[in-house]
Amino acid sequence: MLHLRAVRRCTAVLTALAAGAMISACSPGDGSSRLEQVAETDQAAETTPAAKPPKVSVSNNATDVEPGQPVKVLSEVGLASVKMTNEAGKEVEAEFNDDKTEWSTAEPLGYGREYTIEARDVEGQKVVSSFTTVSPAVTVNAYVGPLDGSTVGVAQAVTIRFDSPIQDTKKMEKLISVETSNDTEGGFFWLDPYEVRWRPKEYWEPGTEVTVKVDLYGRKLAEGVYGSDDTEISFTIGDKVETVVDNYDKMLRVYANDELVKEFPISLGTDGSYDTPNGTYVVGDEHPSLVMDSRTYGLALDAGGYVTPVDYATQLSYSGIYVHSAPWALWALGSQNQSHGCINASYENAKWFQEYVKRGDPVVVKNTGGSTLTPYDGLGYWNLDWEQRSGGSGEQLYS
Repeated sequence: MLHLRAVRRCTAVLTALAAGAMISACSPGDGSSRLEQVAETDQAAETTPAAKPPKVSVSNNATDVEPGQPVKVLSEVGLASVKMTNEAGKEVEAEFNDDKTEWSTAEPLGYGREYTIEARDVEGQKVVSSFTTVSPAVTVNAYVGPLDGSTVGVAQAVTIRFDSPIQDTKKMEKLISVETSNDTEGGFFWLDPYEVRWRPKEYWEPGTEVTVKVDLYGRKLAEGVYGSDDTEISFTIGDKVETVVDNYDKMLRVYANDELVKEFPISLGTDGSYDTPNGTYVVGDEHPSLVMDSRTYGLALDAGGYVTPVDYATQLSYSGIYVHSAPWALWALGSQNQSHGCINASYENAKWFQEYVKRGDPVVVKNTGGSTLTPYDGLGYWNLDWEQRSGGSGEQLYS
């Protein structure tokens, strides 16, 4: 009996253990949870992409790169270091943004140079890239007026002359900015492929501050043609001083802020042969003494031309019209026209006029038998209608 009970107890224990094992095997417990977590971790590792290496904005081995555009290096994870040098080993000035995900050159590059960039991100990925900048066949310079820091009259235009003809005038206009202290409305007027004027719709307001920038360097202007240097000037508009020359009574009158300051008799171009053109002129260069040579505008000496020294010659046109002293014509002042087109005055009045007016002051000539001063003349641009500006609706004289 004792033996049988012992056997039954052992059997019960084994059965209970087996049942426990079965229950353990069928229950959703910790083991199954751990397998799922491992599987999820492996899947995440497989789908996470590696960070891309630094990217340079200029392709490796690129040629004819425009040097006026900044070169950039970008990185998703951040840049540890970037260095750019030319073929002589000189490092290019540059700067990072705040989080160092972008690096950019901070100075213009040179023409016809080879540059190498070495960039490394914070994960150690490195990129080395080289390129060369364009070597222009022709570079274009811009000569901008009036003089930087000068005070000029209310009719003064921004004058720009290029030393090579401009083929795409619209593209060039986008490289020129004219900033004014009072948002003056103005526009471009092209006189020819070399010369452009930017003038207000109406005369400037006295006291206006003007800044002109021509952003030429590194810019492609045509095939093989690039800008030479950037230019910036500033000037101020002075008091309104306007001169009216009236052939009806042969008098010259000067007004300051619309008030008459002085008037004096003059003699204009000989009627019927050398009539002084009507229209609006602009005061240009001022010469205390000047030799006037008719051959400079095509009138030969044997055809009635002259070579004559004069005093106090104040330029009004590129074609050679001046207000100047003419002591030989005192008998004609105020009564008869006898010049080749210039405005003759006495020594005292020519001196006073030159000392009173300034570059950019308007001079209006009226009631002569001549035509209107051509707007192609470098100082005749106020004889262009506003609608004839570049982009206007009127007929374009040059575009």
